[in-house]
Amino acid sequence: MRTTSSQVQATVEALEAQISALLAQMTLAEKVGQMTQAEKNSITPDDVTEYAIGSVLSGGGGNPEPNTAATWRQMVVDYQQAALKTRLSIPLIYGSDAVHGHNNVQGATIFPHNIGLGASGDAELVERTAQITAKELLATSVHWNFAPAVSVPRDIRWGRTYEGFSEQTALVREMSMAYVRGLSETDHRVLPSVKHFVADGAAEWESTRSYEWIHGNWQAPDDGFKIDQGDARIDEETLRREHLAPYEDAIKAGALNVMTSFSSWNGEKMHEHRYLVTDVLKGELGFAGFVVSDWMAINQLDSDYYTCVVSSINAGIDMNMVPFDFRQFIGALTRAVENGDVSMSRIDDAVRRILRAKFWLGLFDNPITDAALLDDVGCAAHRATAREAVQKSLVLLKNDNDALPLSKSTERVLLAGRGADDIGMQCGGWTIEWQGGMGDIVDGTTLRDALNAELSSESVIYDSTAEFGDVHAPVGIVAVGEAPYAEGFGDNGHLVLCDEDIAAIEKTRAHCDRLIVVLFSGRPLVITEQVALADAFVVAWWPGTEGAGMTDLLFGDVAFTGKLNHSWPRSLDQLPLSRLKAHDQPPLFPLGHGL
Repeated sequence: MRTTSSQVQATVEALEAQISALLAQMTLAEKVGQMTQAEKNSITPDDVTEYAIGSVLSGGGGNPEPNTAATWRQMVVDYQQAALKTRLSIPLIYGSDAVHGHNNVQGATIFPHNIGLGASGDAELVERTAQITAKELLATSVHWNFAPAVSVPRDIRWGRTYEGFSEQTALVREMSMAYVRGLSETDHRVLPSVKHFVADGAAEWESTRSYEWIHGNWQAPDDGFKIDQGDARIDEETLRREHLAPYEDAIKAGALNVMTSFSSWNGEKMHEHRYLVTDVLKGELGFAGFVVSDWMAINQLDSDYYTCVVSSINAGIDMNMVPFDFRQFIGALTRAVENGDVSMSRIDDAVRRILRAKFWLGLFDNPITDAALLDDVGCAAHRATAREAVQKSLVLLKNDNDALPLSKSTERVLLAGRGADDIGMQCGGWTIEWQGGMGDIVDGTTLRDALNAELSSESVIYDSTAEFGDVHAPVGIVAVGEAPYAEGFGDNGHLVLCDEDIAAIEKTRAHCDRLIVVLFSGRPLVITEQVALADAFVVAWWPGTEGAGMTDLLFGDVAFTGKLNHSWPRSLDQLPLSRLKAHDQPPLFPLGHGL
């Protein structure tokens, strides 16, 4: 029997009445507590009970010890049980950056980053990766995922390029809707956080501002940030057409959380942009969920913290991510209400939106998930989907002389390069730690492991620096690219391979008949000379833990289907995208290329 519109309306009205009844019982302190999100290293379960905290998060690398799914679950449950001890027993919502799988947790399934998923062009696959991520999050009782990033990166020098699906708005819209559906339409829902509102991908190079009053914090410009947290200097029509559109789709798909961006639009910070946050997002687009700030982002608004709090809340921020200073935030917001600088109606609107999301998640009925879900974390079925995602995300840029596919009867393969046997480099940023890391930071199958499984270790001669002496082989494979990074620490105006990578390619070229280069990176790099040296060139992006997906393609068990979701520059003077489009030379490879 179909549900009628009148039945849906009755359900909505009943929910809103339930929220209103709860709001009527809440004190100002309890309401302010709901609007507060603290990082787990700065708050105890007893603090959650005392201050009626609405949310706790794990920042990148905010892991328990030992780092297992079971200890994650116990950590979250401890906080949740503390929330349930409060006067009104309002459950908290625990959040984490699970941007390519539940990537902070050892043993979880690690997928390719969004740039790779975008290259797959497969929305159904993206939805399945989100469903698996939701299941593994819920196994640890985490109900809120700070994903997807619906950024439309227009300058690949930006250190967050890989978090977006494409430079093409249309593809970002399709993939983002699929990801939101995957998180929120499972048997047990996870709250997507659609981010970062809005036009973070349109910031201009060297537009990142200085904030002398927070000097020494990671947001400070002396960290080398050049474009992250910068200024989008575009007109409103461009902002709406290219950057706001994915948010419209996400809202239609049911998203009930949006995270604001550190960035600015024509000089005005998003965290105090009432027109965009309240008038456009909540008013014009009809967004019924709540808006959360980014990590300490309100601190950039003014040297006076009280002003930061008042400006952000009045702009429409409903919950503030205040990882280290939740007591300071609570005190400032309480004083702001008492002083009349923030109205009680604004507080009630914010708390209503937060409670609406918690009811939608079912937290009031089931605040703690079933421990039996732990059996699914990193299970074979989930890893099989991750392997499929690798297969579909790699892009074959060049394949001269039928260099690929390789024969499994090949007697000797030379393998070199920093990335050939480095699972950390293969996974990229946001893996176990915020910035990721080189080396054995997580269990997984490296390219070397996968080759050994196909050919035997005796057939694969490995030296990371390509010191092969007088050995010659029919095939050489070199895995090169970018070391992991995240956010502004990845801002880079010189997007070329390092000297070690170039040397590994050149030396291996001299020792083999056919040279295959595999590139691990979070964005296109200028590789024009290296492509010329190779018989085959494969862009693997940062594919995650399932390296066998790469050899499935290299040996022809599965055909390449990935297509470039970014235009590939042939030189540094073709950066950013606007300059590439106006350049007198075409890109090295156009958008949509893939053999």
